Amino acid sequence: MGETIAGITIPDSTLAREATELVRDAATELVYHHSRRTYLFASLRGQERGLQWDAELLYVGAMFHDLGLTERYRRDDQRFEIDGADIARDFLQQQGITPEKAERVWASIALHTTPEVPMHMAPEIELVSRGVELDVMGIGYDAITPEQRAAVVAAHPRPDFKNGILAAFTEGIRHAPRPPSAM
Repeated sequence: MGETIAGITIPDSTLAREATELVRDAATELVYHHSRRTYLFASLRGQERGLQWDAELLYVGAMFHDLGLTERYRRDDQRFEIDGADIARDFLQQQGITPEKAERVWASIALHTTPEVPMHMAPEIELVSRGVELDVMGIGYDAITPEQRAAVVAAHPRPDFKNGILAAFTEGIRHAPRPPSAM
C-alpha cells in the first residue's frame, strides 16, 4: 500500500515508482514537490466532484506535467507542455500501457495550461489541470478543507513557491519557439 496524505493514497505500483524516480532524477525539488501536490490536489478535487479516474494515469500526468521545464527534457522546437506530454507517452508505452491510455495522459499534460478545455474531457485530463490550478493559482482553494491543504503542504512544502515557479517557467521556456510577429 502506498503512502497516504490527506486521505489520498499515492500509487505504489512499479509504474508509479519508476515515474517518481524519473522525476526525482530530472527535476528540482520545487518541481518534484509541485508535481506531488498537483496529484494530491487533483485527487481531492476529483473526490469533491464525485469523479472516477485511473490513479496511476493521473499520477503520471501530474508527475510529468512540468518535465518540459527541466534541462534534461526541454526541447527548443515546441512548448514545454508538449515536451512533458511526449515524455509521458513514451514512458507509458515502454511500460506496456495501451496507446489510448497513454494518449489520455499526453492530453492531460499538453492541455494543463489551457483554461476550460480540460474540464470537458476525461477525468484524468480535467484533474491534472485542476491540481495545477489549485497549486499555482489557488483556483478551487475552498473546494478542499483547511486540514487537507495543511496535510498536503506538510508532506510537500512550498517554500518561496511563487518566486521559484516563476523562475522555473522563465528558464524553462526561454528556449521555446516564438509565434510569428503580427503583420
